[in-house]
Formats: sequence, C-alpha cells, structure tokens
Amino acid sequence: MAELVLFNKPFQVLSQFTDDGASGGELPRATLADYLRIPGIYPAGRLDYDSEGLLLLTSEGSLQHRIASPSLKMPKTYWVQVEGDITKEALKHLATGVQLKDGLTRPAKAARIPAPAVWPRVPPVRHRETVPTSWIELTITEGKNRQVRRMTAAVGFPTLRLIRYRIGDWTLEGLDSGAHRTITVNLPAPAKSPRRRSAAGARPRRNRKS
Repeated sequence: MAELVLFNKPFQVLSQFTDDGASGGELPRATLADYLRIPGIYPAGRLDYDSEGLLLLTSEGSLQHRIASPSLKMPKTYWVQVEGDITKEALKHLATGVQLKDGLTRPAKAARIPAPAVWPRVPPVRHRETVPTSWIELTITEGKNRQVRRMTAAVGFPTLRLIRYRIGDWTLEGLDSGAHRTITVNLPAPAKSPRRRSAAGARPRRNRKS
C-alpha cells in the first residue's frame, strides 16, 4: 500500500517545490510548496509551467516509477483548447502520428469535445472575435518535451490552453484548481526471481547413491 496525492496544478506553477531558476532581482515563481504541505512527497512525472491539471505525487519510489517511466506507457489524457475550428483531417493526423523534430509520435486517441466546465484560467486565454477556438481530448502514451503543444501546432491548430485530465486510472474529478486529495493505492507484488539453471539451461541432476 502507498499514499498517492492527486493535485490540480494551476497555470504558471512549477511542478517542483523550489524555483531553481530564480536569480537575484527576479521574483520567484509559484511552486508546489505554495499549495502542498505534505512532507516527503515528490512528483511522479512533470507538467509544464504553462499547463494545468493533474499532477501525481508520492513518497514511494516504486509507485513513482510505475507512473513516470516512459517504458510503461501509462496513458495520459488532455483537454486542449486550440486556435481555429479543428478539422476531421487534423484529428486523424493527431491520432495516427505526427512527425516532430525528435521523431514520429505514437498512435493516439483524438476527438473533438464540447467546451468542458472547468475553472477560469488566471490570466485568461487571449480572445479574438474573428478567430474561433475548439476543444479536443487527446490521449497519448509517451512524454516528449511539450509534446501536445507541438502536435497541435504541427497540424495547424496551436494550443491556447492545456489541461491534463487523466493519468492512468486517476482523474481530476472533484478537484478545483490548486486543490488536492490523498488516496491509498495497492502496489503490484514484486516479480519472483526465476530459479537458477545450469549453463546448458537444464535442471541440475541430483547425485544418485551408489
């Protein structure tokens, strides 16, 4: 058993407890320490400074690895407000794979959705009367740097607002911006080590009595 903290990270908050980039004369940016007072926890993965939504934190190393490891391909779902009236062709492109500078993205799930009932962003997204916006739901199983933003830009619909709604089985449901809750999760049992075999791969023979 391990404790897992589900935190709804606000816009322009670092996914760490200190602002390592702050220098003399600059105001420090908001960090997790401004919202969480739980000792010994650390983020399982990250969420960009200008993105919002679900961030998971734990003090259990094996759980952190299970969530954050790219090799385990835990799905992550995002609600994305994009500039423009997104097309079926763009959604298909997002789903089948987008060529980025660091390679082709894996197949994803992409669908247009109604504007979700979410908290207002502070500061608000820029609004232009002559340019419509769309909301999409995008589920990916990898974590390239700023991947979702680069994917939507590559298909011609730049991201205006990015909210991570789900990681694996955990969602933002019931969490306001800046709020958190703690749950208990079961850890998978450690894998059993295989029995040793002889160099030839066979079971060693027992000595027979003479």
